[in-house]
Amino acid sequence: MGRVHPADLRAWCAGLGQPTFVGSSRRVFPEAFRANPLVRAWRGRLAEQGVRIETRQRWVGWADGAAPSGGPPALLVAAPDGDVRTVAPDVVVLALGGASWPRLGSDGSWTDHLAVRGVELAPWRAANVGLRVAWSEVFVERFAGVPLKHVALRVRGERRAEVRGDAMLTATGVEGGPVYALGAAVRAALDARGTCTLEVDLRPDATAGDLEGRLRRRRPRDSGTTWLRRTLGLDLAAIGLLREAGGGALPADPAVVAALVKAAPVTVTATMPIERAISSAGGVAWSEVDEHLMLRRLPGVFLAGEMLDWEAPTGGYLLQACFSTGAQAGRGALRHLAGGGSADVREPSH
Repeated sequence: MGRVHPADLRAWCAGLGQPTFVGSSRRVFPEAFRANPLVRAWRGRLAEQGVRIETRQRWVGWADGAAPSGGPPALLVAAPDGDVRTVAPDVVVLALGGASWPRLGSDGSWTDHLAVRGVELAPWRAANVGLRVAWSEVFVERFAGVPLKHVALRVRGERRAEVRGDAMLTATGVEGGPVYALGAAVRAALDARGTCTLEVDLRPDATAGDLEGRLRRRRPRDSGTTWLRRTLGLDLAAIGLLREAGGGALPADPAVVAALVKAAPVTVTATMPIERAISSAGGVAWSEVDEHLMLRRLPGVFLAGEMLDWEAPTGGYLLQACFSTGAQAGRGALRHLAGGGSADVREPSH
């Protein structure tokens, strides 16, 4: 598959008069801090190139009859008033999204239209989504909406590397970048056992031995909270998490506390529903498309973005991958229109 480097995408944005910058997180942001100006500029360029954009139209299935040789089957497209018309294109590029946040329009209902044509589909799963945890009422009252800063997370029993960052405690569980990054491993554990233990390392830059040594310097009058704040610099949310793991009490043994700080257990019962997920896994199996992202069972129909079964990552990577697969599908469509010749098809000028 041809690559579209992040630098290419930034250059494309700049060509539309919307420069970008790299933030401290190494993610790329538009200088306007809003996507609307970029979308308007993009649509303006397309209009100048003669592209007709029809909004509020919905694909509702395939028209009856055989597809033309080498071409896609005709589509049925419904207007807001319910009128359905038949569209017979020379080539089709579908970019219909996944199944997360369906109220925004991408509900994954298109899977039915591909399933009837024998296309293999993986079930939709929530990706980049919060996890459900049955916190105690006391913990929720004190710490819902409070972040756990500079922690490392891992799934117990999973050999993959830990993920660092800030996690957000919520009334129903936990969210945040490192949580989302472990989504696939969490789902696998839930599928296998019905539950999953997330281990939170509250001091990832220190060893358990180092922490134990500090904890042994407890003063006789120190309360448990004072002890942990003074020796380890833990904040109240982190200490609350340790108490939650111990049923409300803190161990007195420095070695036990050090081990708990390095792997505070959080029992995950489920992910939040896909309706609240940032993105989704599942969709069309990769085996169903060729190297140009054309459906093997439907010549002339190309796919891009979250329609494909991949663990769509957050933090800008999702957008980059959607643009990249879109570019690949577009090149494949041009190649198909040209009769399937050389894949080195020149794209239209910017």
